[in-house]
Amino acid sequence: MSCICLGPKRSGKTHLLKALQEPDSIDETSYSMPTIGTGIYRIHFPTKSPNSDKPKPPPADGSTQAHHHGGKKHLPKSIQILEIGGSMAPLWRQYFEDVKKLIYVVDTSNLCQISAAGVLFYSILTEPRLQKVKILLVLAKMDYSYRQMRNEALLMLQMSKLQKQIRQQVTIVEASAVTKVGLDPIYEWLQWP
Repeated sequence: MSCICLGPKRSGKTHLLKALQEPDSIDETSYSMPTIGTGIYRIHFPTKSPNSDKPKPPPADGSTQAHHHGGKKHLPKSIQILEIGGSMAPLWRQYFEDVKKLIYVVDTSNLCQISAAGVLFYSILTEPRLQKVKILLVLAKMDYSYRQMRNEALLMLQMSKLQKQIRQQVTIVEASAVTKVGLDPIYEWLQWP
């Protein structure tokens, strides 16, 4: 599995992956059970239509119009992501073989969880097998948290200090599965090699 999704319990991993997989499937009333074990999601990258800003889902038959502009034609049309439940944090290391990309989800609306999320994140960053992995730090549930939370979350995660100490390239995206904010940069990050 070349892409895995990790994060503490109830950080919003399942909601985020479901929103990426099927954007209309998540709204304010959506509820998901904590993932026990693992879940596999196939995310199809939206193809933008020329006259609208909204991504349109790929054709059902699996064919897609090749992107011939700007060298995009060799980008993948979809990716499979393995979500590993937060309750399995002690076992995450068993899934680190052959990982190319890692999505780490933090619930920014839960300040109590952020420092614990930071400790887990740090243990991932120091893992020898993940030194060349591209990492996406998703500040999730931004629709529930006030603007200042992003800065507080990054401070509590000690991101500026971490980025000086680590080899990995960490991309930070604020996202909400409900409002769909941040989904486009996530698709882009997932699609680029």
